[in-house]
Amino acid sequence: MAQYLLSIYQPDGDVPPPEVLEPIMENVRAVNAEMQASGAWVFAGGLHPPSTATVLQAKGDDVLTTDGPYIEGKEHIGGFTVLQAPDLDVALEWGRKLARAVTLPVEVRPLIDESERTCA
Repeated sequence: MAQYLLSIYQPDGDVPPPEVLEPIMENVRAVNAEMQASGAWVFAGGLHPPSTATVLQAKGDDVLTTDGPYIEGKEHIGGFTVLQAPDLDVALEWGRKLARAVTLPVEVRPLIDESERTCA
């Protein structure tokens, strides 16, 4: 069964107040529980703000270390879910449920299976 990454895009800025955020998180927990019960859920996680990121980039024999996100933007990946599904249509249905729960855009993208790798 293929695995898919569901990336949640959230706007930069302050976290919504508890009275707004808690009902959303209840809905997300419900979708996660539904995924777990169906056997689709692999794992999920939330991310700290982009300001906590550290970017490592190879430059010749050295590795450059930079604080902060690699790309500055008005939104960032705030969390993600990895799930397994028989096909893209099923993964998209889970993505729709997650998008409704979190009220933010969700990108659905297949993970490359090791058997699909072409480089040696």
